[in-house]
Amino acid sequence: MDARKVLNKLSLEEKIELLSGKNFWYLNEIDSSHLKSIMVTDGPHGLRKQKDSGDHLGISNSYPATCFPTASALACTWDEDLLYELGEYLGDECLSQNVSVLLGPGINIKRHPLCGRNFEYFSEDPILTGKLASKMIQGVQSKGVGTSLKHFALNNQETMRMVVDVIVDERSFRELYLRGFEIAIKEAKPWTVMSSYNKINGTYASENKKLLQDILKDEWAYDGLVVTDWGANNDRVQGIIGGQDLEMPGNGNIHKEAIKDALDKGIISEELLDRRVHKVIELIIKANETLEKDHSDYDMDKHHDFARKVASESMVLLKNDDDILPISKHDRIALIGGFAKQPRYQGSGSSLINPSKISTAYDAFKERLKDNLIYAPGYDLKSDTINQDLIDEAIKVSKEA
Repeated sequence: MDARKVLNKLSLEEKIELLSGKNFWYLNEIDSSHLKSIMVTDGPHGLRKQKDSGDHLGISNSYPATCFPTASALACTWDEDLLYELGEYLGDECLSQNVSVLLGPGINIKRHPLCGRNFEYFSEDPILTGKLASKMIQGVQSKGVGTSLKHFALNNQETMRMVVDVIVDERSFRELYLRGFEIAIKEAKPWTVMSSYNKINGTYASENKKLLQDILKDEWAYDGLVVTDWGANNDRVQGIIGGQDLEMPGNGNIHKEAIKDALDKGIISEELLDRRVHKVIELIIKANETLEKDHSDYDMDKHHDFARKVASESMVLLKNDDDILPISKHDRIALIGGFAKQPRYQGSGSSLINPSKISTAYDAFKERLKDNLIYAPGYDLKSDTINQDLIDEAIKVSKEA
């Protein structure tokens, strides 16, 4: 199917319809042109395909998937080959669920320790960030599944992220905050790039012509699709002018009349509108080429074992006093802490994975030590109040080990 031929057959109404999503996770279809809807859904460290009606906050349940280590751990591997292989595993899981674009990886630079999404981002270093993201993207897309490099750009804090205006000088902008994006875009050519919520020097990223058109599309020669973060659109007409192709999620086409009015007044040209629509058509056609092929289910245990391998590669043993490791099977060992049985192993919100399998520290110690393991929770996971009884129990258990 040729994207240009499809575009030339579309009515104005159909073109405008393609500029926003069908609903939360699907793009629009055009039956008259045999253009089928495709699904995009959350990553970046695992597939979050939601059941029934979707939401962006991770409240609705999702299908089980492998919960791979987050980007903050992946960066500690410094292993480009491993990241490529991880991408292949993610791609296979997307194929098993007929997902066409995985919304990740996230590569914003960690500017502040309180950024709520630091776990989703690789590093404070733009070169490491760009190189690892590039390999991960290549791995996913080798399976015929797209990625969405995000959040472009300067999404470095969550506080007031929908309205914050990031004031940045040109050198910091280029050398720190855009460098990782530039590396990944030029080396890996992600199918989509996702614009961020925030303003940059006074203009929202979703309609920032310098960012989306002048730098991304013209200077870096990016020929993929630019999609908004979910709800990041501010002014749809200015978005079209600025370089935004697709608005997500679906919104009942509420901007249709504004776009028509802008065309009538010459604020935007039909040629510019066609350029934006053409990118959406290209993405849908490319994705459907993959969907039309047969795909087998993935090996859940194999993927779990690979996730464990990746996690181990992200760890560094700094010291091993008195050769305490590896732990002797014959020593009596005390394990203290509620997280040993109920670990916190990922962030929340839009990247919250429903893991197909979980290994806990308690289970691993128990398998190795059998009856030589003794345990105490030490604290209440559901309360910040100090529980002296639990502390006393932990002290008692420690003295027996």
